[in-house]
Amino acid sequence: MTEEMVVELIRRAVTAVLLAASPMMIAGLVVGLVVSIFQAATQINEQTMTFAPKIVAVLVALVIAVPWILNIVLGLAHEIFGNMIIGS
Repeated sequence: MTEEMVVELIRRAVTAVLLAASPMMIAGLVVGLVVSIFQAATQINEQTMTFAPKIVAVLVALVIAVPWILNIVLGLAHEIFGNMIIGS
């Protein structure tokens, strides 16, 4: 395995991690922004109001995105193991 192959593998792994985590991060960001705007408009500064909706949104996004995330992770694993077999 050459250095270029290792760098490319690491690049693809980092890309896969970012793609797999992005639905949950985006859901948390959007819900956090909406809750912050609501809190600023109503002047309610309850700490649990920020965390509970984010947790629910992240869990919902995770449940919805699981097939897509599995596809990304399994594709990367297939590529890694394929390179191990071909490279040997």
